[in-house]
Amino acid sequence: MTFPAPLRLRLDSEALVANWKTMARLSGKASTGAAVKADAYGLGAREVVPRLWAAGCRDFFVAHWSEAEALADLIPAESIAVLNGICEADIAPARALGAVPVLNTPQQISLWRAAGGAKCHVMIDSGINRLGLGPEQATSELLDGLEIDILMSHLASADEDVAQNGQQLAVFLESGNAIKAQRKSLANSAGIALGEDYCLDLTRPGLAVYGGVPRLELASGIKQVVWPESRILQIRQLVSGMPVGYNATYTTTDTISLATISLGYADGYFRGFSNTGSCRSGPEHFPLVGRVSMDLVTVDISNSRGQLAEGDWLAVEFQLDHAANASGMSQYELLTGLERRFERIWS
Repeated sequence: MTFPAPLRLRLDSEALVANWKTMARLSGKASTGAAVKADAYGLGAREVVPRLWAAGCRDFFVAHWSEAEALADLIPAESIAVLNGICEADIAPARALGAVPVLNTPQQISLWRAAGGAKCHVMIDSGINRLGLGPEQATSELLDGLEIDILMSHLASADEDVAQNGQQLAVFLESGNAIKAQRKSLANSAGIALGEDYCLDLTRPGLAVYGGVPRLELASGIKQVVWPESRILQIRQLVSGMPVGYNATYTTTDTISLATISLGYADGYFRGFSNTGSCRSGPEHFPLVGRVSMDLVTVDISNSRGQLAEGDWLAVEFQLDHAANASGMSQYELLTGLERRFERIWS
């Protein structure tokens, strides 16, 4: 028995592909891959990857080996890079799968070499101080003999105009001079917007592909991909002076028509949207009033003039840069927080 979901995500294939093509164009002479970790930022990697492959993407980046395994029947496994590297227990299944590890430490390099080597990628930590070899470790003595396809690093602050961006680029290029690799890669979505100096041989956009705007320069070229919708569960009339929701964070100042919809922080619609989020039906916009709870949100639909009823659907405003400002959450959190209770409908 299958019950209809009371909330859904409409996902726009054309917008997804258009965004990737925009990032590819801005990457200049560099080829353009895509970050599809975290289930393609919550959209569904098995839906996203074939669409991007058909558009011309040939390099895909995940965090975990299980993510690579889940995609390996869709595209050649060697097109998938696993960013979080390997441990000893990963070696045999990784070799069998054929996806390519990103080696982050001397120990990982030693494990991979002892297992026979084969193609790999290597991460240089140019200043974010997370995963990767420190510049002092990235020597030819450590890396000689490895079949390195992509030598990569990751920008810490590309969404800001700070000196760290140029410093990281300089460190990465200096470290890379002594290392034999087929390609160099540094830029994520925001890094692409910093200009072609940062694009090198291969870019790795993620957020912008899914409709996020990491830098204002990209705003006009990025299309919204994710459109949440929720069903109205109840409509009631409230008079002035009545509290709404947990802790009475909103009190009516007039007679209103209040719709309760099936959406909450358990679905990734976070409490930061309390009294700041909004919905719409056609051209009409309706403010969210009261606190977001686990499964429910309340919306003032007074200006619908009685045109809405129980069972109707409201579109939830979710243009990512605007939604981030409204909620105080990052665009990345908003995307990856979208939970499985949404029915996902691709156009």
